[in-house]
Amino acid sequence: MLDQAQRRDAGAKLIALARAATQAVEALLADATAAVGRRVMVDDQVVDRLLDREQRATHGLAWLATYVESMRQLAAYAERMHAGGALGELEELLVQLGIGEYLAQIQGGIPMSQGEIVRPVDVGLAADAAAARMAGPLRAFASGNVERRARLIELMRAHHHGTVGDCGLDETLATIRDEMRKFADSEVAPQAQQWHRTNSYIPLDVLAQMSELGVFGLTIPQEYGGLGLGKESMCVVSEELSRGYIGVGSLGTRSEIAAELIIGSGTEEQKRHWLPKLAAGDVIPTAVFTEPNTGSDLASLKTRAVREGDIYKVYGNKTWITHPVRADLMTLLVRTNPNEAGHRGLSMLLAEKPRGTDDHPFPAAGMSGTEIEVLGYRGMKEYEIAFDGFEVKAQNLLGEPIINFPRVADKIAMMAVEIMITRQLTYFAARQKDSGKRCDLEAGMAKLLAARVAWANADNAVQIHGGNGFALEFAVSRILCDARILSIFEGAAEIQAQVIARRLLAASN
Repeated sequence: MLDQAQRRDAGAKLIALARAATQAVEALLADATAAVGRRVMVDDQVVDRLLDREQRATHGLAWLATYVESMRQLAAYAERMHAGGALGELEELLVQLGIGEYLAQIQGGIPMSQGEIVRPVDVGLAADAAAARMAGPLRAFASGNVERRARLIELMRAHHHGTVGDCGLDETLATIRDEMRKFADSEVAPQAQQWHRTNSYIPLDVLAQMSELGVFGLTIPQEYGGLGLGKESMCVVSEELSRGYIGVGSLGTRSEIAAELIIGSGTEEQKRHWLPKLAAGDVIPTAVFTEPNTGSDLASLKTRAVREGDIYKVYGNKTWITHPVRADLMTLLVRTNPNEAGHRGLSMLLAEKPRGTDDHPFPAAGMSGTEIEVLGYRGMKEYEIAFDGFEVKAQNLLGEPIINFPRVADKIAMMAVEIMITRQLTYFAARQKDSGKRCDLEAGMAKLLAARVAWANADNAVQIHGGNGFALEFAVSRILCDARILSIFEGAAEIQAQVIARRLLAASN
Protein backbone atom coordinates (compact mmCIF):
# COMPACT_ATOMS: atom_id res chain seq x y z
CA MET A 1 0.00 0.00 0.00
CA LEU A 2 1.25 3.47 -0.81
CA ASP A 3 1.19 6.29 1.72
CA GLN A 4 -0.44 9.62 0.89
CA ALA A 5 2.72 11.24 -0.51
CA GLN A 6 3.53 8.20 -2.63
CA ARG A 7 -0.05 8.14 -3.88
CA ARG A 8 0.16 11.78 -4.99
CA ASP A 9 3.48 11.13 -6.74
CA ALA A 10 1.97 8.12 -8.51
CA GLY A 11 -1.02 10.22 -9.53
CA ALA A 12 1.17 13.00 -10.90
CA LYS A 13 3.17 10.48 -12.93
CA LEU A 14 -0.01 8.93 -14.32
CA ILE A 15 -1.33 12.35 -15.33
CA ALA A 16 1.89 13.16 -17.18
CA LEU A 17 1.74 9.83 -19.02
CA ALA A 18 -1.94 10.36 -19.84
CA ARG A 19 -1.20 13.79 -21.28
CA ALA A 20 1.59 12.39 -23.46
CA ALA A 21 -0.66 9.57 -24.68
CA THR A 22 -3.44 12.04 -25.48
CA GLN A 23 -1.09 14.28 -27.42
CA ALA A 24 0.11 11.30 -29.47
CA VAL A 25 -3.37 10.21 -30.49
CA GLU A 26 -4.41 13.81 -31.16
CA ALA A 27 -1.57 14.05 -33.66
CA LEU A 28 -2.63 10.72 -35.14
CA LEU A 29 -6.18 12.01 -35.49
CA ALA A 30 -4.99 15.14 -37.25
CA ASP A 31 -3.09 12.99 -39.76
CA ALA A 32 -6.13 10.75 -40.28
CA THR A 33 -8.48 13.70 -40.72
CA ALA A 34 -6.25 15.15 -43.41
CA ALA A 35 -5.92 11.77 -45.15
CA VAL A 36 -9.66 11.10 -45.17
CA GLY A 37 -10.32 14.67 -46.24
CA ARG A 38 -8.26 14.10 -49.36
CA ARG A 39 -10.60 11.22 -50.25
CA VAL A 40 -13.94 12.95 -49.78
CA MET A 41 -13.40 16.67 -50.29
CA VAL A 42 -13.15 18.77 -53.43
CA ASP A 43 -12.19 22.43 -53.17
CA ASP A 44 -12.38 22.22 -49.37
CA GLN A 45 -16.01 21.01 -49.49
CA VAL A 46 -17.29 17.57 -48.48
CA VAL A 47 -18.82 15.78 -51.46
CA ASP A 48 -21.76 13.63 -50.35
CA ARG A 49 -21.20 11.03 -53.07
CA LEU A 50 -17.59 10.57 -51.96
CA LEU A 51 -18.56 10.59 -48.28
CA ASP A 52 -20.94 7.71 -48.90
CA ARG A 53 -18.43 5.83 -51.07
CA GLU A 54 -15.75 6.13 -48.37
CA GLN A 55 -17.95 5.13 -45.41
CA ARG A 56 -15.35 2.76 -43.98
CA ALA A 57 -12.81 5.55 -43.84
CA THR A 58 -15.19 8.29 -42.69
CA HIS A 59 -16.91 6.18 -40.04
CA GLY A 60 -13.51 4.89 -38.96
CA LEU A 61 -12.43 8.50 -38.57
CA ALA A 62 -15.49 9.14 -36.41
CA TRP A 63 -14.60 6.19 -34.17
CA LEU A 64 -10.97 7.30 -33.95
CA ALA A 65 -12.04 10.80 -32.95
CA THR A 66 -14.40 9.33 -30.36
CA TYR A 67 -11.56 7.29 -28.85
CA VAL A 68 -9.30 10.36 -28.79
CA GLU A 69 -11.94 12.46 -27.02
CA SER A 70 -12.60 9.60 -24.60
CA MET A 71 -8.93 9.42 -23.71
CA ARG A 72 -8.80 13.18 -23.36
CA GLN A 73 -11.72 13.16 -20.94
CA LEU A 74 -10.33 10.21 -18.96
CA ALA A 75 -7.07 12.13 -18.58
CA ALA A 76 -9.01 15.24 -17.54
CA TYR A 77 -10.92 13.13 -14.99
CA ALA A 78 -7.61 11.95 -13.52
CA GLU A 79 -6.41 15.55 -13.23
CA ARG A 80 -9.60 16.70 -11.48
CA MET A 81 -9.53 13.77 -9.07
CA HIS A 82 -5.83 14.31 -8.33
CA ALA A 83 -6.38 18.01 -7.69
CA GLY A 84 -9.18 17.18 -5.26
CA GLY A 85 -7.18 14.51 -3.44
CA ALA A 86 -9.60 11.81 -4.59
CA LEU A 87 -7.47 9.91 -7.10
CA GLY A 88 -7.19 6.62 -5.25
CA GLU A 89 -5.79 3.31 -6.37
CA LEU A 90 -9.06 2.15 -7.88
CA GLU A 91 -9.44 5.34 -9.91
CA GLU A 92 -5.82 5.11 -11.06
CA LEU A 93 -6.39 1.56 -12.27
CA LEU A 94 -9.45 2.60 -14.25
CA VAL A 95 -7.49 5.35 -15.97
CA GLN A 96 -4.42 3.18 -16.63
CA LEU A 97 -6.46 0.30 -18.05
CA GLY A 98 -8.75 2.57 -20.04
CA ILE A 99 -6.02 4.56 -21.74
CA GLY A 100 -3.87 1.48 -22.25
CA GLU A 101 -6.70 -0.48 -23.86
CA TYR A 102 -7.78 2.35 -26.13
CA LEU A 103 -4.20 3.00 -27.23
CA ALA A 104 -3.86 -0.68 -28.14
CA GLN A 105 -7.14 -0.65 -30.05
CA ILE A 106 -6.25 2.51 -31.96
CA GLN A 107 -3.08 0.84 -33.22
CA GLY A 108 -4.41 -2.71 -33.60
CA GLY A 109 -8.01 -2.05 -34.60
CA ILE A 110 -11.10 -0.30 -33.20
CA PRO A 111 -14.29 -2.43 -33.21
CA MET A 112 -17.01 -0.40 -34.94
CA SER A 113 -19.28 -3.43 -34.51
CA GLN A 114 -18.82 -7.15 -33.94
CA GLY A 115 -17.52 -7.81 -37.45
CA GLU A 116 -16.09 -4.44 -38.46
CA ILE A 117 -12.61 -3.48 -37.27
CA VAL A 118 -11.10 -0.17 -38.37
CA ARG A 119 -7.30 -0.05 -38.48
CA PRO A 120 -4.95 2.88 -39.12
CA VAL A 121 -4.56 1.96 -42.78
CA ASP A 122 -8.33 2.25 -43.23
CA VAL A 123 -8.18 5.97 -42.39
CA GLY A 124 -5.21 6.65 -44.62
CA LEU A 125 -2.40 6.17 -42.10
CA ALA A 126 0.74 4.21 -42.92
CA ALA A 127 1.16 1.41 -40.39
CA ASP A 128 4.80 2.25 -39.65
CA ALA A 129 4.04 5.95 -39.17
CA ALA A 130 1.17 5.20 -36.82
CA ALA A 131 3.31 2.71 -34.87
CA ALA A 132 6.03 5.32 -34.51
CA ARG A 133 3.62 7.88 -33.04
CA MET A 134 2.16 5.33 -30.64
CA ALA A 135 5.36 3.56 -29.54
CA GLY A 136 6.12 5.64 -26.44
CA PRO A 137 2.59 5.75 -24.98
CA LEU A 138 2.05 2.06 -25.70
CA ARG A 139 5.23 1.14 -23.84
CA ALA A 140 4.16 3.30 -20.90
CA PHE A 141 0.69 1.77 -20.56
CA ALA A 142 1.04 -1.79 -21.92
CA SER A 143 3.15 -3.34 -19.16
CA GLY A 144 1.46 -4.76 -16.08
CA ASN A 145 -2.10 -4.85 -17.43
CA VAL A 146 -2.74 -8.44 -16.33
CA GLU A 147 -1.78 -7.50 -12.78
CA ARG A 148 -3.77 -4.27 -12.96
CA ARG A 149 -6.95 -6.05 -14.02
CA ALA A 150 -6.53 -8.60 -11.24
CA ARG A 151 -5.98 -5.83 -8.70
CA LEU A 152 -9.01 -3.93 -9.99
CA ILE A 153 -11.20 -7.00 -9.49
CA GLU A 154 -9.75 -7.42 -5.98
CA LEU A 155 -10.67 -3.83 -5.11
CA MET A 156 -14.12 -4.16 -6.67
CA ARG A 157 -14.84 -7.22 -4.53
CA ALA A 158 -13.72 -5.40 -1.39
CA HIS A 159 -15.61 -2.15 -1.99
CA HIS A 160 -19.34 -2.38 -2.70
CA HIS A 161 -20.06 1.20 -3.65
CA GLY A 162 -22.68 2.55 -6.02
CA THR A 163 -20.16 2.89 -8.83
CA VAL A 164 -16.78 1.40 -9.59
CA GLY A 165 -14.60 4.35 -8.72
CA ASP A 166 -15.43 7.88 -7.67
CA CYS A 167 -17.22 9.55 -10.58
CA GLY A 168 -15.93 13.01 -9.71
CA LEU A 169 -19.39 14.54 -9.24
CA ASP A 170 -20.09 17.53 -7.06
CA GLU A 171 -22.00 17.11 -3.79
CA THR A 172 -25.40 17.92 -5.29
CA LEU A 173 -25.11 15.40 -8.11
CA ALA A 174 -23.65 12.76 -5.78
CA THR A 175 -26.67 13.19 -3.51
CA ILE A 176 -29.04 12.92 -6.46
CA ARG A 177 -27.29 9.73 -7.57
CA ASP A 178 -27.73 8.21 -4.10
CA GLU A 179 -31.45 9.10 -4.04
CA MET A 180 -32.08 7.68 -7.50
CA ARG A 181 -30.13 4.49 -6.73
CA LYS A 182 -32.20 3.88 -3.57
CA PHE A 183 -35.40 4.41 -5.53
CA ALA A 184 -34.27 2.13 -8.37
CA ASP A 185 -33.18 -0.58 -5.93
CA SER A 186 -36.42 -0.53 -3.93
CA GLU A 187 -39.13 0.30 -6.46
CA VAL A 188 -37.81 -0.55 -9.91
CA ALA A 189 -35.28 -3.41 -10.03
CA PRO A 190 -37.44 -5.90 -8.05
CA GLN A 191 -40.27 -5.53 -10.57
CA ALA A 192 -38.33 -4.98 -13.78
CA GLN A 193 -38.14 -8.61 -14.83
CA GLN A 194 -41.90 -9.06 -14.43
CA TRP A 195 -42.62 -5.93 -16.45
CA HIS A 196 -40.30 -7.20 -19.17
CA ARG A 197 -41.59 -10.79 -19.25
CA THR A 198 -45.27 -9.76 -19.32
CA ASN A 199 -44.72 -6.74 -21.59
CA SER A 200 -46.54 -4.66 -19.00
CA TYR A 201 -46.63 -0.92 -18.64
CA ILE A 202 -44.51 0.63 -15.91
CA PRO A 203 -47.17 1.34 -13.24
CA LEU A 204 -48.41 4.89 -12.91
CA ASP A 205 -47.57 4.90 -9.20
CA VAL A 206 -43.90 4.49 -10.18
CA LEU A 207 -44.27 7.53 -12.41
CA ALA A 208 -45.84 9.40 -9.50
CA GLN A 209 -42.84 8.58 -7.29
CA MET A 210 -40.49 9.71 -10.04
CA SER A 211 -42.39 12.97 -10.16
CA GLU A 212 -42.01 13.44 -6.41
CA LEU A 213 -38.26 12.91 -6.80
CA GLY A 214 -38.15 15.67 -9.39
CA VAL A 215 -37.13 13.45 -12.29
CA PHE A 216 -39.33 15.17 -14.84
CA GLY A 217 -38.27 18.71 -13.97
CA LEU A 218 -34.54 18.34 -13.47
CA THR A 219 -33.37 20.76 -16.13
CA ILE A 220 -36.52 22.86 -16.48
CA PRO A 221 -35.84 26.39 -15.17
CA GLN A 222 -37.12 27.16 -11.69
CA GLU A 223 -39.42 29.91 -12.99
CA TYR A 224 -41.33 27.20 -14.86
CA GLY A 225 -41.58 24.81 -11.92
CA GLY A 226 -38.42 22.79 -12.45
CA LEU A 227 -35.22 22.34 -10.47
CA GLY A 228 -33.06 24.35 -12.86
CA LEU A 229 -30.18 21.87 -12.88
CA GLY A 230 -27.78 21.20 -15.75
CA LYS A 231 -27.78 18.38 -18.27
CA GLU A 232 -25.21 16.51 -16.18
CA SER A 233 -27.96 15.89 -13.64
CA MET A 234 -30.07 14.20 -16.30
CA CYS A 235 -27.07 12.02 -17.21
CA VAL A 236 -26.74 10.91 -13.59
CA VAL A 237 -30.47 10.31 -13.10
CA SER A 238 -30.89 8.44 -16.39
CA GLU A 239 -27.90 6.26 -15.54
CA GLU A 240 -29.27 5.24 -12.15
CA LEU A 241 -32.88 4.73 -13.22
CA SER A 242 -31.84 2.78 -16.31
CA ARG A 243 -29.68 0.57 -14.11
CA GLY A 244 -32.94 -0.46 -12.44
CA TYR A 245 -34.85 -0.77 -15.71
CA ILE A 246 -34.14 0.90 -19.03
CA GLY A 247 -37.79 1.83 -19.51
CA VAL A 248 -37.88 3.83 -16.29
CA GLY A 249 -34.76 5.70 -17.27
CA SER A 250 -36.23 6.42 -20.66
CA LEU A 251 -39.40 7.85 -19.13
CA GLY A 252 -37.30 10.63 -17.67
CA THR A 253 -35.73 11.42 -21.01
CA ARG A 254 -39.16 11.58 -22.70
CA SER A 255 -39.93 14.67 -20.61
CA GLU A 256 -36.42 16.00 -21.13
CA ILE A 257 -36.83 15.87 -24.91
CA ALA A 258 -40.16 17.68 -24.82
CA ALA A 259 -38.96 20.30 -22.35
CA GLU A 260 -35.78 20.97 -24.33
CA LEU A 261 -37.81 21.59 -27.48
CA ILE A 262 -40.19 23.95 -25.72
CA ILE A 263 -37.44 25.82 -23.84
CA GLY A 264 -35.38 26.22 -26.99
CA SER A 265 -38.09 27.12 -29.48
CA GLY A 266 -41.41 27.70 -27.73
CA THR A 267 -43.17 30.99 -27.19
CA GLU A 268 -43.36 32.39 -23.69
CA GLU A 269 -47.01 31.37 -23.56
CA GLN A 270 -46.14 27.79 -24.56
CA LYS A 271 -43.37 27.66 -21.95
CA ARG A 272 -45.67 28.86 -19.15
CA HIS A 273 -48.44 26.48 -20.19
CA TRP A 274 -46.45 23.26 -20.73
CA LEU A 275 -43.23 23.36 -18.72
CA PRO A 276 -44.81 23.38 -15.22
CA LYS A 277 -47.01 20.44 -16.23
CA LEU A 278 -44.04 18.50 -17.56
CA ALA A 279 -41.98 19.31 -14.46
CA ALA A 280 -44.76 18.10 -12.15
CA GLY A 281 -45.33 14.92 -14.13
CA ASP A 282 -48.93 15.93 -14.79
CA VAL A 283 -48.34 15.60 -18.53
CA ILE A 284 -46.70 12.51 -20.04
CA PRO A 285 -45.03 13.34 -23.37
CA THR A 286 -43.85 11.27 -26.29
CA ALA A 287 -41.66 12.14 -29.26
CA VAL A 288 -43.32 11.39 -32.61
CA PHE A 289 -40.56 11.78 -35.18
CA THR A 290 -39.60 8.58 -37.05
CA GLU A 291 -41.39 7.36 -40.17
CA PRO A 292 -41.44 3.89 -41.78
CA ASN A 293 -39.18 4.78 -44.70
CA THR A 294 -36.98 7.48 -43.23
CA GLY A 295 -35.35 5.98 -40.13
CA SER A 296 -32.80 8.43 -38.75
CA ASP A 297 -33.06 10.71 -41.80
CA LEU A 298 -35.63 13.12 -40.42
CA ALA A 299 -35.08 15.63 -43.20
CA SER A 300 -36.89 13.33 -45.65
CA LEU A 301 -40.05 12.71 -43.59
CA LYS A 302 -43.40 13.02 -45.34
CA THR A 303 -46.08 13.31 -42.65
CA ARG A 304 -47.80 16.57 -43.44
CA ALA A 305 -49.85 19.08 -41.51
CA VAL A 306 -52.32 21.16 -43.48
CA ARG A 307 -53.52 24.48 -42.03
CA GLU A 308 -57.30 24.90 -42.02
CA GLY A 309 -58.32 28.01 -40.12
CA ASP A 310 -57.27 27.71 -36.48
CA ILE A 311 -56.26 24.04 -36.73
CA TYR A 312 -53.76 21.81 -38.48
CA LYS A 313 -54.91 18.49 -39.91
CA VAL A 314 -52.22 15.83 -39.86
CA TYR A 315 -51.85 13.07 -42.46
CA GLY A 316 -49.21 10.34 -42.60
CA ASN A 317 -47.56 7.51 -40.70
CA LYS A 318 -45.08 7.35 -37.85
CA THR A 319 -43.30 4.33 -36.42
CA TRP A 320 -41.26 3.26 -33.39
CA ILE A 321 -43.13 5.71 -31.21
CA THR A 322 -42.39 5.08 -27.53
CA HIS A 323 -45.15 5.26 -24.90
CA PRO A 324 -47.76 6.96 -27.11
CA VAL A 325 -50.86 5.31 -25.65
CA ARG A 326 -50.54 6.84 -22.18
CA ALA A 327 -49.04 10.10 -23.43
CA ASP A 328 -50.95 13.36 -23.10
CA LEU A 329 -48.65 15.37 -25.36
CA MET A 330 -46.91 14.48 -28.61
CA THR A 331 -44.01 16.51 -29.92
CA LEU A 332 -45.05 15.79 -33.49
CA LEU A 333 -42.62 16.48 -36.33
CA VAL A 334 -44.45 17.26 -39.55
CA ARG A 335 -43.97 18.89 -42.91
CA THR A 336 -45.97 22.13 -43.04
CA ASN A 337 -44.43 23.39 -46.27
CA PRO A 338 -44.59 20.67 -48.95
CA ASN A 339 -42.75 22.90 -51.40
CA GLU A 340 -39.66 23.13 -49.21
CA ALA A 341 -37.41 20.07 -49.18
CA GLY A 342 -35.26 18.96 -46.25
CA HIS A 343 -35.37 20.45 -42.78
CA ARG A 344 -36.62 23.84 -43.91
CA GLY A 345 -40.13 22.59 -44.62
CA LEU A 346 -40.55 20.97 -41.20
CA SER A 347 -42.36 22.17 -38.10
CA MET A 348 -43.00 20.80 -34.62
CA LEU A 349 -46.53 20.58 -33.24
CA LEU A 350 -47.33 20.29 -29.55
CA ALA A 351 -50.16 17.86 -30.21
CA GLU A 352 -52.52 17.14 -27.33
CA LYS A 353 -54.25 13.78 -27.12
CA PRO A 354 -56.33 11.82 -24.57
CA ARG A 355 -54.71 8.94 -22.72
CA GLY A 356 -55.59 5.53 -24.06
CA THR A 357 -55.75 1.99 -22.72
CA ASP A 358 -54.72 -1.41 -24.06
CA ASP A 359 -58.33 -1.99 -25.18
CA HIS A 360 -58.71 1.46 -26.73
CA PRO A 361 -55.19 2.80 -27.30
CA PHE A 362 -55.99 5.92 -29.31
CA PRO A 363 -59.38 7.44 -28.41
CA ALA A 364 -58.88 10.39 -30.75
CA ALA A 365 -60.41 11.08 -34.13
CA GLY A 366 -58.02 10.72 -37.03
CA MET A 367 -55.47 8.67 -35.10
CA SER A 368 -54.95 4.89 -34.95
CA GLY A 369 -52.07 2.58 -34.15
CA THR A 370 -50.66 -0.93 -34.00
CA GLU A 371 -48.29 -2.19 -31.32
CA ILE A 372 -44.81 -3.27 -32.38
CA GLU A 373 -43.74 -6.24 -30.28
CA VAL A 374 -40.11 -5.90 -29.20
CA LEU A 375 -37.41 -8.06 -27.60
CA GLY A 376 -36.49 -5.49 -25.01
CA TYR A 377 -36.90 -1.84 -24.13
CA ARG A 378 -40.35 -2.65 -22.80
CA GLY A 379 -42.45 -1.03 -20.10
CA MET A 380 -43.72 1.75 -22.36
CA LYS A 381 -44.64 -0.10 -25.57
CA GLU A 382 -43.78 0.84 -29.13
CA TYR A 383 -46.37 1.68 -31.77
CA GLU A 384 -46.80 2.46 -35.42
CA ILE A 385 -49.28 5.30 -35.71
CA ALA A 386 -51.41 6.47 -38.63
CA PHE A 387 -52.78 10.01 -38.83
CA ASP A 388 -55.74 10.75 -41.07
CA GLY A 389 -57.00 14.23 -40.40
CA PHE A 390 -55.90 14.29 -36.75
CA GLU A 391 -56.46 17.82 -35.50
CA VAL A 392 -53.98 20.03 -33.66
CA LYS A 393 -54.65 23.60 -32.60
CA ALA A 394 -52.75 26.06 -34.77
CA GLN A 395 -51.58 27.83 -31.62
CA ASN A 396 -49.71 24.62 -30.73
CA LEU A 397 -47.21 25.11 -33.53
CA LEU A 398 -43.94 25.16 -31.60
CA GLY A 399 -42.50 28.63 -31.68
CA GLU A 400 -43.31 31.19 -34.37
CA PRO A 401 -40.71 30.31 -37.04
CA ILE A 402 -40.09 26.88 -38.73
CA ILE A 403 -37.72 24.67 -36.67
CA ASN A 404 -34.37 23.29 -37.99
CA PHE A 405 -33.23 20.28 -36.54
CA PRO A 406 -22.46 2.27 -28.66
CA ARG A 407 -12.02 -14.24 -19.38
CA VAL A 408 -14.49 -13.35 -16.50
CA ALA A 409 -12.24 -11.11 -14.42
CA ASP A 410 -10.93 -9.37 -17.53
CA LYS A 411 -14.43 -8.88 -18.85
CA ILE A 412 -15.69 -7.36 -15.60
CA ALA A 413 -12.63 -5.16 -15.22
CA MET A 414 -12.97 -3.72 -18.70
CA MET A 415 -16.71 -3.33 -18.30
CA ALA A 416 -16.01 -1.06 -15.35
CA VAL A 417 -13.29 0.77 -17.23
CA GLU A 418 -15.40 1.48 -20.30
CA ILE A 419 -18.36 2.58 -18.20
CA MET A 420 -16.12 5.19 -16.59
CA ILE A 421 -14.74 6.25 -19.98
CA THR A 422 -18.22 6.62 -21.41
CA ARG A 423 -19.47 8.33 -18.27
CA GLN A 424 -16.74 10.97 -18.40
CA LEU A 425 -17.28 11.54 -22.11
CA THR A 426 -21.02 11.96 -21.53
CA TYR A 427 -20.54 14.29 -18.58
CA PHE A 428 -18.14 16.35 -20.70
CA ALA A 429 -20.76 16.74 -23.42
CA ALA A 430 -23.34 17.74 -20.81
CA ARG A 431 -20.98 20.35 -19.32
CA GLN A 432 -20.41 21.75 -22.81
CA LYS A 433 -24.16 22.15 -23.14
CA ASP A 434 -24.49 23.67 -19.68
CA SER A 435 -21.82 26.25 -20.48
CA GLY A 436 -23.68 27.35 -23.59
CA LYS A 437 -21.17 25.87 -26.03
CA ARG A 438 -22.01 23.84 -29.11
CA CYS A 439 -21.94 20.18 -28.05
CA ASP A 440 -23.46 18.13 -30.85
CA LEU A 441 -20.09 16.63 -31.82
CA GLU A 442 -19.25 15.63 -28.24
CA ALA A 443 -22.79 14.36 -27.60
CA GLY A 444 -22.64 12.33 -30.81
CA MET A 445 -19.37 10.77 -29.72
CA ALA A 446 -20.85 9.96 -26.31
CA LYS A 447 -23.88 8.33 -27.93
CA LEU A 448 -21.74 6.38 -30.42
CA LEU A 449 -19.44 4.96 -27.76
CA ALA A 450 -22.02 4.51 -24.99
CA ALA A 451 -24.31 2.44 -27.22
CA ARG A 452 -21.47 0.09 -28.15
CA VAL A 453 -20.25 -0.16 -24.55
CA ALA A 454 -23.77 -0.90 -23.29
CA TRP A 455 -24.23 -3.70 -25.82
CA ALA A 456 -20.74 -5.12 -25.24
CA ASN A 457 -21.20 -5.07 -21.46
CA ALA A 458 -24.63 -6.65 -21.67
CA ASP A 459 -23.28 -9.33 -24.01
CA ASN A 460 -20.37 -9.97 -21.66
CA ALA A 461 -22.78 -10.18 -18.73
CA VAL A 462 -24.80 -12.86 -20.54
CA GLN A 463 -21.59 -14.72 -21.39
CA ILE A 464 -20.50 -14.62 -17.75
CA HIS A 465 -23.87 -16.09 -16.69
CA GLY A 466 -23.46 -18.96 -19.17
CA GLY A 467 -26.65 -20.85 -20.01
CA ASN A 468 -28.57 -18.99 -17.33
CA GLY A 469 -27.83 -15.76 -19.15
CA PHE A 470 -29.87 -17.02 -22.10
CA ALA A 471 -32.87 -18.01 -19.95
CA LEU A 472 -35.80 -15.62 -19.82
CA GLU A 473 -36.24 -15.97 -16.06
CA PHE A 474 -32.85 -14.34 -15.44
CA ALA A 475 -32.77 -10.57 -15.55
CA VAL A 476 -29.54 -10.43 -17.53
CA SER A 477 -31.38 -11.69 -20.63
CA ARG A 478 -33.62 -8.64 -20.43
CA ILE A 479 -30.61 -6.35 -20.11
CA LEU A 480 -29.17 -7.79 -23.31
CA CYS A 481 -32.44 -7.25 -25.16
CA ASP A 482 -32.74 -3.70 -23.87
CA ALA A 483 -29.15 -2.76 -24.70
CA ARG A 484 -29.42 -3.82 -28.32
CA ILE A 485 -31.69 -0.93 -29.28
CA LEU A 486 -29.24 1.74 -28.16
CA SER A 487 -27.10 1.73 -31.31
CA ILE A 488 -30.25 1.95 -33.45
CA PHE A 489 -32.68 4.44 -31.97
CA GLU A 490 -32.23 8.19 -31.59
CA GLY A 491 -29.46 8.15 -34.18
CA ALA A 492 -28.20 4.86 -35.58
CA ALA A 493 -24.48 4.26 -35.01
CA GLU A 494 -23.72 4.47 -38.71
CA ILE A 495 -25.58 7.78 -39.06
CA GLN A 496 -23.90 9.04 -35.88
CA ALA A 497 -20.48 8.19 -37.33
CA GLN A 498 -21.41 9.89 -40.59
CA VAL A 499 -22.36 13.10 -38.82
CA ILE A 500 -19.22 13.08 -36.67
CA ALA A 501 -17.00 12.51 -39.69
CA ARG A 502 -18.65 15.34 -41.59
CA ARG A 503 -18.11 17.73 -38.67
CA LEU A 504 -14.48 16.70 -38.27
CA LEU A 505 -13.75 17.13 -41.96
CA ALA A 506 -15.51 20.47 -42.14
CA ALA A 507 -13.59 21.75 -39.12
CA SER A 508 -10.28 20.72 -40.66
CA ASN A 509 -10.58 23.42 -43.30
